[in-house]
Amino acid sequence: MSKMRAVIFREHGDTDRLEYTYVPKPKPGKHEVLVKVEACALNHLDLWVLAGVPGVKIQMPHIPGCDIAGEVVEAGARVRGIPLGKPVLVSPGIVPRKTPQELLGLWDSLCDGYKINGFQANGGLAEYIAVPDRNVLPVSNRLSYEEWASIPLVFLTAWHMLVTRAGLRKKETVLIHAAGSGVGSAAIQVAKYLGAEVLTTIGSDEKIKRAKELGADHVIHYGKSDFAAEALKITHGKGVDVVFEHIGPATFQKSLACLAKRGRLVTCGVTSGPTVHLDLRFVFSRQISILGSYMGGLKELREVVRLVEAKKLKPVIDKVFPLRQAKEAFERMKARRNFGKIILTPA
Repeated sequence: MSKMRAVIFREHGDTDRLEYTYVPKPKPGKHEVLVKVEACALNHLDLWVLAGVPGVKIQMPHIPGCDIAGEVVEAGARVRGIPLGKPVLVSPGIVPRKTPQELLGLWDSLCDGYKINGFQANGGLAEYIAVPDRNVLPVSNRLSYEEWASIPLVFLTAWHMLVTRAGLRKKETVLIHAAGSGVGSAAIQVAKYLGAEVLTTIGSDEKIKRAKELGADHVIHYGKSDFAAEALKITHGKGVDVVFEHIGPATFQKSLACLAKRGRLVTCGVTSGPTVHLDLRFVFSRQISILGSYMGGLKELREVVRLVEAKKLKPVIDKVFPLRQAKEAFERMKARRNFGKIILTPA
């Protein structure tokens, strides 16, 4: 059996559990393709999977990494119409082949048996990955593999949150947490594309300029001022129409407090923990909506790719590491030193 280089962990824990080693090279099934991985981006999801997600059991040893760009080098017996040797992006969400048609495109993540590369299935921190043929999206040579790898999960998540769930409209105001995070940097761009006025939070002065370059109209340093008070000040006491929330208990109550009447809070993550305190009187009296959001669908990712190709959205790369330095890359993300995506390459 042929081998490939990969980053794995054999048990849950911290970054010291990561190993750079050789594992069996995957063989594509009849409806799958084998992708030669040229670049794979990290997400906070990788830290959560490494630590262990309650209620989710994964097969060990496990390969993390869900944002993958590369080229198809082998196709299964039933695969048609996918050329070999051309640049592709891998959609991170895997749906069973018998998924009801009405869920496909926008609501892939609601399908029974839904999986994410690098989470419930092995991921892309390796030289090769076998994925369903449905998950492969051809892309141009206009961007590098590193740039393409920085697109899928964060832009898909941001699009599903702001467009499909929150219905953000032109001239509305939106507060986006953590401009320097992968999903925050993507959300700023999606919100500006939609014509919204963007407020965002950051945790260091050196990130202010980059947040403004992405399109943020107002940048709030949450370490120096109360972001909710600043948001109310900027909106002249009205509050923002939408809050893009992915932090959890550290920000949730204040995120609600800076919403306008009939405002919408859309949430996709729990970086600071899973449990929040909620005063329902505030929610119903101001007629606020709290919207959950999880990943997105293939139709949405295709639209994101179209906008990237049209230069309406752009990748934001923080730093590129070789695969053998995965521990350093994970540590950089864990310490929140990044602005944008951290990329790993097999070289």
